Amino acid sequence: MPRRVLALILAGGKGTRLEPLTRDRAKPAVPFGGAYRIIDFTLSNCINSGLRQVLILTQYKAASLDRHINYGWKFLSHDLGEFIDLLPPQQRIDENWYQGTADAVYQNIYSIEKHNADYILILSGDHIYKMDYSHLIEQHIASGAECSLGCLPVPLSECRHFGIIRVNDRMEVTSFIEKPRQTEPMPDDPNHCLASMGIYLFNTHFLFEQLCQDATDPNSSHDFGKNLLPSMLGKFRLQAYPFRDRNTGHTSYWRDVGTLDSYYDANMDLVHVDPELNLYDKSWPIRTYQPQEPPPKFVFAQHDASPPRIGQAHDSAICAGSIISGGCVERSILGYNVRVNSWATVEDSILFDGVQIGRHAKVRRAIIDKRVRVPEGMEIGYDLQRDQARGFTITESGIVVIGNSDGVTVLEP
Repeated sequence: MPRRVLALILAGGKGTRLEPLTRDRAKPAVPFGGAYRIIDFTLSNCINSGLRQVLILTQYKAASLDRHINYGWKFLSHDLGEFIDLLPPQQRIDENWYQGTADAVYQNIYSIEKHNADYILILSGDHIYKMDYSHLIEQHIASGAECSLGCLPVPLSECRHFGIIRVNDRMEVTSFIEKPRQTEPMPDDPNHCLASMGIYLFNTHFLFEQLCQDATDPNSSHDFGKNLLPSMLGKFRLQAYPFRDRNTGHTSYWRDVGTLDSYYDANMDLVHVDPELNLYDKSWPIRTYQPQEPPPKFVFAQHDASPPRIGQAHDSAICAGSIISGGCVERSILGYNVRVNSWATVEDSILFDGVQIGRHAKVRRAIIDKRVRVPEGMEIGYDLQRDQARGFTITESGIVVIGNSDGVTVLEP
């Protein structure tokens, strides 16, 4: 693999469909799987793929993301030409915020040029997957293409959420339509279509030329999927790269956690006995910032109490510093320093760092943001109408989401 590959991670989206979790943080900074942030997966893919020159393009509500990167991802040596650097909007070209994904890169051309990269790998900071980018880079160079796109099959019913591509027998892209309402299936699979993963590898000078042309087009929304990629068809060679999961070789685990329901489902995947996303793969570690906390603790085993007072967790992931103090946790993910007090129950839920569940409280099918305190005896997820009346967000599938805007939030029964 060539040494001069620069990775650009787009991490500036508003993430409005994940509110209230994105009310005070950028989407890539949303916690995932208890110990991680969403962006950790893309960053880990870069490091594990041998890519050690990474720029993260930020924009909205970036303070939490900035802090996470500075705490957990500043281990590379600039003296050796290695870095993971944050690149906030500089308005060097004009005074506008980024108008689209392509405009985000265009407005940072000056900073990108300084690294003299031969290839630019453009990634999204808000997807959950494991991928060896070196294979994509090797195929791209061998193909002689100007641009290569990561892709994978998705159900036809999901086509409206993706850029849909069609290819010939040489895997050259012949069509690219951004989020169509309906589309034709793949020739060899009547139930799926081929979707873009938002992973683009460009020859650097070619990318700059296309960005500069697009910037002068008053009718463009300056987006890779909507404008740049379709405009290249028939003029230049675009190569498709089919994604293969590195653990299975065939099942491609890739999740766009852009909605609360998809975010919840992706988290719940992790507590299965044999999850598709293997976080315990020593050959492909997912790195993150881990605070210095004691190990999780489970206390009280009073079987003769009435009712029994037993601190226990089943089919769950529990992070450091958490204490299950006489409560019961099932099929849930608990972040750092969570406390579940006596006779409380937590089922099928995601609790962020510092959440406290009071005695006899009951939580079911919920996502609870950092440092929220659930009072004694309160029930969440059992009466959705009541939860909605309290001001909680209820998703289409009935997940209760409780945000935290002001640090510590005390909820009243």
